[in-house]
Amino acid sequence: MSEPQAFDVVVIGAGPAGVSAAVAAAQLGKTVAVAEKNMAVGGAALNTGTVPSKTLRETALALSGLRSRELYGVDLSLRRECTVADLLRREHSVMGAERTRWSGFLGQYGVTMVPGAARFLDAHTIAVAGPTEERVLRANFVIIAIGSSPSRPPLFPFEHPRVHDSDEIVNLEQVPKSLAVVGAGVVGSEYACTFAALGAPVHVLDGRDCLMPFLDLEVAQALTSAMTNLGITFHWKEQVTACEAPATGDLKLTLASGKVLLVDAVLVAAGRESRTAALDPDKACLLVGKRGQLCVDECFRTNVKHIYAAGDVVGFPALASISSEQGRIAAAHACGDTAVCSMPAVFPTGIFTIPEVGAVGDTEGALQGKGVAYVVGRAEYMQTGRGAIIGDRTGFLKLLFAKDDLRLLGAHAMGEQATELVHLGLIVLQAGGGADFLWRTCFNYPTLGDLYKLAAHEAMLKRVQTG
Repeated sequence: MSEPQAFDVVVIGAGPAGVSAAVAAAQLGKTVAVAEKNMAVGGAALNTGTVPSKTLRETALALSGLRSRELYGVDLSLRRECTVADLLRREHSVMGAERTRWSGFLGQYGVTMVPGAARFLDAHTIAVAGPTEERVLRANFVIIAIGSSPSRPPLFPFEHPRVHDSDEIVNLEQVPKSLAVVGAGVVGSEYACTFAALGAPVHVLDGRDCLMPFLDLEVAQALTSAMTNLGITFHWKEQVTACEAPATGDLKLTLASGKVLLVDAVLVAAGRESRTAALDPDKACLLVGKRGQLCVDECFRTNVKHIYAAGDVVGFPALASISSEQGRIAAAHACGDTAVCSMPAVFPTGIFTIPEVGAVGDTEGALQGKGVAYVVGRAEYMQTGRGAIIGDRTGFLKLLFAKDDLRLLGAHAMGEQATELVHLGLIVLQAGGGADFLWRTCFNYPTLGDLYKLAAHEAMLKRVQTG
């Protein structure tokens, strides 16, 4: 074991939260080290989750010909069996470019990278077991950003080559002929859509009775219908009680209802957990909660005041974009820059199903629960020139306004580019704007931005008609 090397800040983990924290601390003139157990920076967001899964989805859309839906007389659908190389070639290219960019960013700020698995020796001392040696780091402040890993219920034989968790499926050995997805959350739904787009029959099983209940109910119902039309079969209020996985032939899932599903492959999307135990948290007197999560205050301090945590390891919402903000705020607070130590009041959600969903602010259910009077403004993609060009016949934008002053309270979109479209609603929400502001704004033509004008106009008319 080497002699301790001292740093102002030691960050454990080089995912979105860790990289953001390291850069923020370095910008404030602090000496920073990042310990990362994997060979590449980026965490799950870059290596096994966000970027690879979205690249895989984009490739599936291109190969399936779904985007040629309105080109009459032109068939761009897949006419040959899709190989794994077809799917993964672009994925690996995008991931490689992003890793280079992230690593270069850390290097520009003089951040010291320390490869290896970190563990606490005491509250200020961290041992990092690298490939050839173990290094010891001393830190005035520590920021834990170890991310999370898929939960692996013991019911499923993950050693089988066709039983996957959500991390390893991006490196699948073959495109499944049929797929069962256990869990109808964001991750399960996104992968279900990707493989359905490639023509595989997909079954989605969930113990709940609806899709992603945190969404606006109208959006959730519309997405369920769109996914069904894509070829996905939903099995609600179901639990898997047994998974038989022979070396060859179909996998057999037995459900609590007595139903049996025979499929070529299984994806288990049963949530995620942080491997906090590997850090030896007791030696730093850290309190660890459910699924390995660390409890933090509004500045992302743990119960040990010089140790911070950010990203998936602190739990909801566990989004790459929010994790990055959390890491920045944690580092700023640790380094004394308290002027920027607050999270945004609202943040967007982007779900890369087919079609996409974007959401920000309150849902109808939330407003009803709070007793807030509101007006709904709605616009269909096909009401705009750009929507007609795209050929998206099911896409729509739904805006929720306060009834008294038509201030925007929530924006919800489903359709192509919905994850981009929702950012305009985010800006208006943050600025305290409303229907009149949107109605007076000039958008390029033809663009999906016109949806905001149309939805705002509908809400203005409704208020006039209802008083």
